[in-house]
Amino acid sequence: MKASIYIAETINTTDVITAISKPEYGAVDVFIGTVRNHTQGKKVIKLFFECYEPMALLEMQKIADEAKERFAIQEIIIHHATGEKYPGELAVVIAVAAHRRKAAFEACEFAIDTLKQTVPIWKKEFFEDGSVWVAAHP
Repeated sequence: MKASIYIAETINTTDVITAISKPEYGAVDVFIGTVRNHTQGKKVIKLFFECYEPMALLEMQKIADEAKERFAIQEIIIHHATGEKYPGELAVVIAVAAHRRKAAFEACEFAIDTLKQTVPIWKKEFFEDGSVWVAAHP
């Protein structure tokens, strides 16, 4: 199984989908996470994502490896953004290719849920009345 793991300031969904789409696969499932314009009743002005990159990449690779073990998938791409992001901008993209759609759906859901629980990425939320650091994926 091929796995591509990235942490970078920008994400291009077209590049991700193009990289994982092949004629031998019957399914490509893509999760796209964007910055919301609100949280807990407050207007979000922007977010700032920060991570400990060596550990984040290691944890993302573990997710890809476990997805391969648990689901019949051929490829997975996990790409998380860092830096300053505004409402509507991309924060994370996960794409999974498989011969069958059920495996692609299940592996993609597993990947985003596990990423939220285990990958050391933090975000600072900026509101009209201040800011706060929080776990990016509580």
